[in-house]
Amino acid sequence: MKLDILAFASHPDDIELGCSGTLIAHIEAGKKVGIVDLTRGELGTRGTPELRLQESEAASKVMGLHARENLGFADGFLLNDREHQLKVIEMIRKYKPTIIIMNAVHDRHPDHGRGSELVSESCFKSGLRMIRTTDEKGEEQEAWRPKAVYHYIQDRLITPDLVVDVTGHWDKKMETIRAFKSQFYNPDDSSPNTYISSPEFLEFIEARAKEMGHSIGVTYGEGFTKERNIGIKSFFDLI
Repeated sequence: MKLDILAFASHPDDIELGCSGTLIAHIEAGKKVGIVDLTRGELGTRGTPELRLQESEAASKVMGLHARENLGFADGFLLNDREHQLKVIEMIRKYKPTIIIMNAVHDRHPDHGRGSELVSESCFKSGLRMIRTTDEKGEEQEAWRPKAVYHYIQDRLITPDLVVDVTGHWDKKMETIRAFKSQFYNPDDSSPNTYISSPEFLEFIEARAKEMGHSIGVTYGEGFTKERNIGIKSFFDLI
């Protein structure tokens, strides 16, 4: 299946927090969208890898994703090396996305920046035909490079290069976040408290989205950074 957008995440729930509103907006506009989670988030204080997989599936249904996979890399020990790159390249060549979205270029959690570097370099190498990979059937894959690459913004504030209006999709975005019941605030959960499990953290997510939205004159927005200049044919292509 060829996708219009393929989003990568170091952990299950990175996408939901960072850019699920944008993915929902494009899906509802008729685009084919998928996610590849790099790890199972097994080092998380709350929940289990198996539970987080179930939560990922629930969030995927809310978004209406066309595909979601998990590469099962070691949480906390992501490396930008040949072994990891080849697995990412296989995903890129499998889905042939026009656009790839990935983790923030740097963030509070070191896996986010490392995952960003890993996917970014893999995007380039995926276009080199002398790097050979095979699909699930053992057939050689064609080289493929996305036309555009963007990074969503996560915990640490990074000045965005563009902001997507997600006002009409905010409620559904929050539903995707709440699908991860083991990770975020739940008054009935007696699990240990973490940085993201307080009610204040979800208030922060909303405040950040309002800040981004305010910058473009809407209620809610999601910010992204670019790797190369954004080209347009007309000023009227912009809001």
